[in-house]
Amino acid sequence: MRVRLATWNIEWANALFDDAGHMLADDRPSARYQTTRAAQLAGITQVLTALDADAIMVIEAPDTNSKRSTVKALERLATHAGLRARKAMIGFASGTEQEIAFLYDPDRITARHLPGGSAAFPAFDGHIVTPDGALTHSKPPLELHVSLAGIDLRLIGVHAKSKAPHGATDAADAIRIARDNRRKQLAQCRWIRGRVDEVLTQDAQVIVLGDFNDGPGLDDYEAEFGASGVEVVLGTERDPALRLTDPHARMALSRRMGIVPTSARFWLAPEQRYFEALLDFIMLSNGLLQHSPRWAIWHPFNDPTCAPLRDALLAASDHFPVTVDLTLAN
Repeated sequence: MRVRLATWNIEWANALFDDAGHMLADDRPSARYQTTRAAQLAGITQVLTALDADAIMVIEAPDTNSKRSTVKALERLATHAGLRARKAMIGFASGTEQEIAFLYDPDRITARHLPGGSAAFPAFDGHIVTPDGALTHSKPPLELHVSLAGIDLRLIGVHAKSKAPHGATDAADAIRIARDNRRKQLAQCRWIRGRVDEVLTQDAQVIVLGDFNDGPGLDDYEAEFGASGVEVVLGTERDPALRLTDPHARMALSRRMGIVPTSARFWLAPEQRYFEALLDFIMLSNGLLQHSPRWAIWHPFNDPTCAPLRDALLAASDHFPVTVDLTLAN
């Protein structure tokens, strides 16, 4: 049986639903630049239908608070699109209007929120003490126990802290904020890696997937801090048996011939051009490599098979879906 898992950061999906979780498919502007809510929703629907995934880790999912429900909004979207992955769940709410949610096919998958933890690396709604003080996740990773085709897995959905120097008043302030954000981002990734190690010591298999807001070689501060957050979670310095695998990350780390895949595309107003980066990953533990994994980034320009989806992908988000297909026993 072939199983497809996906991760997709759907840009500011919260702006596409009202408080009751109904889609706002109208001509008013969405939070996506120069895109209407109707156009963004149509793009999202077309892409999700084409993905036909058994499960999607949705990053920037609609908000959950006293008035709004991530689950209600995503399940209404899934019903509208006729998706197999029609059941939604979240873990700890973020309080940032951007949740991490899991949308899955209940006929093939069972899932439950399983916030593990230890004194060293507590559950993701808690806090850990770092050299720079106590740290919490503004968007708590979503840790799940998932069963599919007789295999039990741990999934950890990630939306790591942005390193961008938002709010900087001058160049020196931008450097200070960027460095501080990188320290926090690395600490979050070390926390995630700590949970991965704890899962692996229990002889369980784990998949870490989502938007890391980071990747090998993305900025000048990486050399200063020794590694990217992606490398920390992959465990590149650990025993091979404990490392996670993502071939796109491996290509970025090797940088052979300058070829690096990308999963996100942003407009930079000062330069009047687009910037692309590899920010989204699906990392597998070693025990899952026997299931013939096949990764793909659904890039509208770099993958010829995505040409029919080009307009939909560009309207839907500034990130593109990443998938992995696994062959599991029936």
